[in-house]
Amino acid sequence: MSRGVTSMAQDLSEREERALQRAVAILEGKSFVGRLTELTGEPVSRMLRRLPAPVTRQINRIVRRTLFQTLDVALYKMGSTRLPEPPPALFQFASGVTGGVSGFFGMAALAVELPVTTAMMLRSIAGIAARNGERMDQPASRLACLEVFALGPQGKRGPTGETTYYAARAFLARTVSEAAQALLERRIAGSSGPLIVDLVSSIGSRFGIVVSEKVAAGAIPVVGAIGGAAVNIAFMQHFQQMARAHFVVRYLERRYGPQLVQSRYRSFDELRQARAHPENVTNS
Repeated sequence: MSRGVTSMAQDLSEREERALQRAVAILEGKSFVGRLTELTGEPVSRMLRRLPAPVTRQINRIVRRTLFQTLDVALYKMGSTRLPEPPPALFQFASGVTGGVSGFFGMAALAVELPVTTAMMLRSIAGIAARNGERMDQPASRLACLEVFALGPQGKRGPTGETTYYAARAFLARTVSEAAQALLERRIAGSSGPLIVDLVSSIGSRFGIVVSEKVAAGAIPVVGAIGGAAVNIAFMQHFQQMARAHFVVRYLERRYGPQLVQSRYRSFDELRQARAHPENVTNS
């Protein structure tokens, strides 16, 4: 997709409408816990409810520390060099290796494995963003990469029936906007400022749910080291899919304006729900 889009086009082409429909299916469709249930053949949500409170607190601490490290990369290191983008399969292979180690050693390895996996995901997400016309020298584009970690169906819609995707973006809008503006004005130094803390808290509250689901899947006895690798690959694929869909939407918003794209997005989501639950249409 072209980077040099400056004037607003009138309407989406058929190809762009199909791309937006695919993005809606990803962003509003199957949750990560649903994917894990299919992968493991076990009800991961039940295992998630059984995680002890101390384990959940430990996961949250690891997630927070990981996001601070990831933010440091996104804010100060992305966009400064133009390294060739490794193929997605290489990221997935490396993620599988780290997941296998984590699966073998269990929770003790999460503090080492999660930052490595998250850094690989961020590099992959940045490549996806650049291919969809994002300028990685711009703070807004770099922060949009971090937004990906807060995206994904979680079975909840916005307070006014808003789509899951746009509800997540609305939830993050203030902190992301303020952080981007501060970066432009060079008012962010280090990762301890209040804007950064707010951003980590906002993203961490959602990313932590997915990490907890990953840990719960790894706690299933039949999973083990080999299954741990498969779970980690699924973890990376999940966020790569979120990134592809997210940056398609952002590209279309730049080209046609947010209002038109959001309206089409809602229409496609309503169509998706009607196809998934035809009985609701019949009874309405």
